[in-house]
Amino acid sequence: MDSLTPALIVVLLLVLAAEFVNGLTDAPNAIATVVSTHVLSPFKAVIMAAGLNILGVLLTGTAVATTIGKGIVRPEFIDLSVVAAAMLTIVLWSTIAWRYGIPTSESHELVAGLSGAGLAAAGPSVLLWGGWQKVLIGLGFSTFLGFVLSFVLMTGLYWLLRKTSTSSVRNIFGRLQIVSAGFMAFSHGSNDGQKFMGAFSLALVLGGAMTEFTIRALLLGLVMSVILGAANAYLGLRAGMTIAATYPAAVISMAVLRLFRGSVLEENFARTVGSIGESVAAGAIFTLPAFVILRLWTFDTFEDYLTASALMSDRASPANV
Repeated sequence: MDSLTPALIVVLLLVLAAEFVNGLTDAPNAIATVVSTHVLSPFKAVIMAAGLNILGVLLTGTAVATTIGKGIVRPEFIDLSVVAAAMLTIVLWSTIAWRYGIPTSESHELVAGLSGAGLAAAGPSVLLWGGWQKVLIGLGFSTFLGFVLSFVLMTGLYWLLRKTSTSSVRNIFGRLQIVSAGFMAFSHGSNDGQKFMGAFSLALVLGGAMTEFTIRALLLGLVMSVILGAANAYLGLRAGMTIAATYPAAVISMAVLRLFRGSVLEENFARTVGSIGESVAAGAIFTLPAFVILRLWTFDTFEDYLTASALMSDRASPANV
């Protein structure tokens, strides 16, 4: 992708960093109850939360991501610096909040950061009331419904279980905690995960790497990346070889996106993302161990660089496909 400039790469890394700190502060909420009550071990709880977060992103559509990418500020009035400023504020504030145990919401930081940076760059006309209306409705209803419904449900449970023994209640709700924690992790992926997908795609649009704003190409590419990467990892460890993922990724992306009348640009983007998994798997299994064996980690001389390049070229040659 020729339009993947250094500035765009920096902004995309900032988006990923913001999503990472979002996981530091928000994701533990999903497993706090099951871990603190010893229903699940921390390891099992983290595995459950990670898996359901991913499923939440993949299975619940792209409405939230589209709102963030196209509904908060007008993309045509801003540039990459606006997205960079918004992501940087999230990373800095969320890291401070995580360090000192301050409850915070990256969702509101994301919306406010994009809006504040957009205002500074292009003035009030950059804001879109339709997207802000959804944010304010969500903020108001989540606070009100969270308080009222939890009060009503808890009062009802106390009344229904007033004659039930404590041990029975503990056994029943210990299992139900796993369901509630799983649902919370799934909803976290479907909401918070998609928010940063929207920011990621917005950066791609502004950087000229994706002239059409479609999350489906990114989702398809990520799914193929995981599947093809896992397949190549298995082949590499079992048979000592890998296969090129570019061609199967291209065929799959064309077949799937054709069903949705996707464009050639979407196919190209999905194929590029999908082939990343194979490259990572091959690098981890073959290239990195080769560097260790030949002691080429430092690249002190130009000869070291040439040797490493030769290894990479040999890895990518048709004979190894």
